[in-house]
Amino acid sequence: MFGFSMPALIIILVIILVIFGAGRIPEIGSALGKSIRNFKNATDEKDEIENGPKKHDDSK
Repeated sequence: MFGFSMPALIIILVIILVIFGAGRIPEIGSALGKSIRNFKNATDEKDEIENGPKKHDDSK
């Protein structure tokens, strides 16, 4: 997987566990998932850039 061997992945996961702690790992995963989802949504949507003057609705 991405050129990493299984022992290397285990060492990386242990280091992450030591640095952040077991309680913060789900929060980090959730934040990472939300950011990936937002990035996908942003790339799928059409750009809403208008080149002409904006039309204001002044009928209050």
